[in-house]
This record gives sequence, C-alpha cells and structure tokens, in this order.
Amino acid sequence: MVTEEAESNKRQKEGCIINCLPSDLIEQVFFRLPVSTLLTCTGVCKQWKKFIRDPRFITSHLQHAPRYALLFFPQESISCNPYPSDAILIDEAWSHSTHAVPVIGPDDFLFGSCNGLLGLYTKMSTIKIANFATGQCLHLEKPIKNLKGDHFSLYSFGFHPVTKQYKVAHFLGDSIEGHSQNNDKFSIIQVYTLGDESWKDIRTPEALSLKCVRNSGVVNLDGTIYWLTEDIIASWKYAIMSFDLGDESFKRIQLPATLEDCAHDGPPIYWIREIDRKICLVTIQSSHYLTRRLHGNLLIWTLDDKMGQRWSQKYNIQYSPSPDYILGPNLVHRDKIMLQHRDCKLYSYELLGDDSETKMCKVTKLLDFRPHKPENMKSYICVKSLVSLDEYKKAGIVRIPRQREGWKLKRWEAWEHKLRNKEEMWNNIYELEHGRMEFSQTMALRLKLLLPRIPDEVTRQQTSLKISQIIPYFPDQARSLRRLNCVDQKRDFDDLDARMDKYKDICEAISQTMDIIFSTLQSCIQVQMGTSCSNAGIISQNHGDNEDMET
Repeated sequence: MVTEEAESNKRQKEGCIINCLPSDLIEQVFFRLPVSTLLTCTGVCKQWKKFIRDPRFITSHLQHAPRYALLFFPQESISCNPYPSDAILIDEAWSHSTHAVPVIGPDDFLFGSCNGLLGLYTKMSTIKIANFATGQCLHLEKPIKNLKGDHFSLYSFGFHPVTKQYKVAHFLGDSIEGHSQNNDKFSIIQVYTLGDESWKDIRTPEALSLKCVRNSGVVNLDGTIYWLTEDIIASWKYAIMSFDLGDESFKRIQLPATLEDCAHDGPPIYWIREIDRKICLVTIQSSHYLTRRLHGNLLIWTLDDKMGQRWSQKYNIQYSPSPDYILGPNLVHRDKIMLQHRDCKLYSYELLGDDSETKMCKVTKLLDFRPHKPENMKSYICVKSLVSLDEYKKAGIVRIPRQREGWKLKRWEAWEHKLRNKEEMWNNIYELEHGRMEFSQTMALRLKLLLPRIPDEVTRQQTSLKISQIIPYFPDQARSLRRLNCVDQKRDFDDLDARMDKYKDICEAISQTMDIIFSTLQSCIQVQMGTSCSNAGIISQNHGDNEDMET
C-alpha cells in the first residue's frame, strides 16, 4: 500500500517549476518555441502534452508561427539524367535551409500549402496531405484513376476559416466524345473535404479556360480559390474567377480598368499571385519576337475590395533587363521581391519608391538552383505547425498505398547509388585524414627524440617548430544523417572535391617539411660524425707521437 509520504514524493518528482506559473504565462512561453521543440516537450509530462495538443493552443501557435518562403522544384529529366523533386525553405532572415523536406518524395508535385500542411500530387493513384514539420501524411484516392492529361497544377488545397474544413479542389477538364480530357475548358470542379469518404462534383457557371489555370496559377486565400479565365468582353480579355470553399459558390471579378497601351510589344502575360495576404494580378509584356522573353515594366495590382471589385496598383517596377521568369504563386516575401533569371539563380530585391515608379535596389543572390529549370520553380508561403491529421485517419478514403514509395522505387536506384558513392568518398577521405594524423603524430614523437642531436640552439628550436607543423588539423568528421536538399547537395559535392584537394596539398606540404627536417638532422649527424672521426685521428696521432718519444 502506497504511503502518503511516498505519494507526496511522487507528486514532487513529477512536478515542474514552470507548471506553477499561470497558464497564460506558460502559453506565452510555448508560443515562442519552434514546433520541433514543442514535439519534444510533449514527452516531458502529461500536463505539457495535454497543453500542447490542445486544439486551441495549436490554432493560437499557428497564428504566431513565422512565415517561410517554400521554393519547390518538381522532378525533371535534364540531359537524360533524372533529378528528384525537392524543396528549400527561406526564413525571415533570408537564410535557406540545408536539408530536404522529408515528406516530399522524389516523384511528388507540390500544389498547395496551408497551415503547415502540404498538398502533394503523386504519380500513383493518391493525393498526399502532409505536415512537413511533424512528418504526418495522409494518402487520399484521386477523384479519377488513370486520368489522361491530369496535372498537379490542376489541384488546389485550402482551409476555410469559418467552417474549419480543409478541402482539396481539382479542375476537371471537359471530356470530348466521352474519351480523353479537353486541355482547353473545364465545367466541373471536384472537391474533397478532409474526413469525408468521397469527392463531390460541382458544376461551374459556364465552361472556363483550363489553359489559364495551368499557365497563370491558382491562389488559395482565406478559404477562397482564385484563378484567371478568359473574358472576351472585358478590356483586359481576362477576368478572375473565385470559388468559395465554404458555400462552394462562384464569383467573377473584373480586372482593373486601366491598361497600358503596349501594342508595339508582344502579348501581355498575366499571373495571379498572393502578396501580403491579398490577391494580386501580375502582368508584364512579352517580347514581340520571343514570347518567352519578358519585356517592359512589371505591374502588380492588388485587389483591395473583393465585394466592390476595387483594385489599386501596388508596384510599377522599372527593371532592366526584365526578369526572365516570375515565381508562382508567391513572388514577394518579407518586403522583398524574388525573381529568377535565365542563369538559374534566384535573387531578392528591395523595392524603393511609390506605386507609380518603383525601383529595384540592393540585389542579393539567394541561391543557385542548377540544374533545375527556372521555369518550373514555384514559391509558396508556409509555416511550421502542430496541425494534426489524426482526426482524418478514420475516413474510408484514407489509405496507405501498396506500391513502393519514394526513394525505394526502382527508377531512383541510380540516384541513390550516386549519393551512396558520395558518402563512401566522404568516409574514405575521413579515413585517409585519420591515418595521416596518426602517422604524423608517431613521426613527430620519433623526430623529437632526435632533437638533442642538433647542437645549435637556434637550429634546434626551428626544427622543433617544423616538427609540430607536420601534425595536420582536419575538421570534425561528424555528418548529419538527414538528406540534403538540391542546393546543399551540390555544395556538398563541391566541399568533397575541395576537401580531397586540401588533403593532397597538406600531404605534399608535410612531405616537404619532413624532407627539410631529415636534411637538417642528417647534416647535424654528419657534422657530429666528422667531428668524432677527427677527434679520433688526433688521439691516435698523439698516441703515436708519445710512443716515438719513448723510443
């Protein structure tokens, strides 16, 4: 039977100083902790776990979470070499992450980011919803299996703040004679609500442009999906369509009335983007001769009032040469604009001036994303959150695919073999460095034993200094087991080449230093041997002279 004293000691051991603080103060402390630390804290005690897993805390923590720019590179084949899908996070200090996002497989395509959850399209029969901070994943069956012409850009993922529901939307191309899908028009949006058991077809007010969806992008903001569609009556020849995920209703939004006369240039190009949690229209002229070459000023309009359809010009960016590629669906992060160039580098620019004349200044190169193609890169705003997917696992639609996933697929065996070879080369250079250090330390000890053979004090000190120089210093050998992202993989290969070159240079320098030491010691020994022989000759001669005198 447990005594009262034992029970008191138990409660004292389980107690924590922080638990004695007011709950609102504890909440403020936890708000400032990253998700990785909070996940560790759930194992400290039951009280912390209950507090951190509370849905109200998860929602509040989400509102305080720092915003990242997530750069996504879809898998592609370059010069007949396959490159897997990858992603890089850029934080508020404009530093990029080094490790790969673990929930993104090599064949996954990112189509949405919402509240720390990523919507990922796979080439299998599933859609994947994943929390990249916690690693949780849900696999949802696609609305139509083996759909020809299906593409990740035709999906969107969002959260409605009123209904508190997460929904995946799919733009379904119109069928032609009941067979293949039409790449030009769609009349149905298929919607899946996380936790439901099936997709729901919702008919659009009219047949809408599917090409605009693929080329101009889709933005999901505050529970509403926005995309461009053709409108031959409007002055811009385009309009914005919106689809409310709550009541599942459609609305047409006219574009700004002002349109610059750029008839001497090529056709204008339009994108729909999100900036500062507002819907924006981005437009720039294409070259008259090369439609893929952008030309002129970059105009960005902000939808200030959705109900009144009131727009204002946010930026008129004067930049020459013009950007080669526009990020999507987000191109502004932390008051700076991110632009890609044909050299496969991503730059950030500070924007200076007013809406009528904005100049780009203080350019900073963020990263070199070669060999990925610049026209394929996308940018999303994301956060690291504690949003759990557990409550959706009981739905009949959720399952784990039977097929081998991700890096276990046969098509990526060569890529994995390349990474394994690189790790073996790192291990080899570590072993060579360790062997060189052991050999140099042993030689240094032996050479120091010969220092007394050097009679000259200055030469002896100089030789002692050179002996200490033959013991090399190599950096720490510890390496992370996590997979690096594409940018840091390339850096890692460069570091490996530099490390091998440095090892060769160090070995050569050590060899030259040891030659000098051996030469010095040999000279001293020869001098000593010559002196000894000379002294022996003098003694022998003196001994002979003494014998002659005695005779």
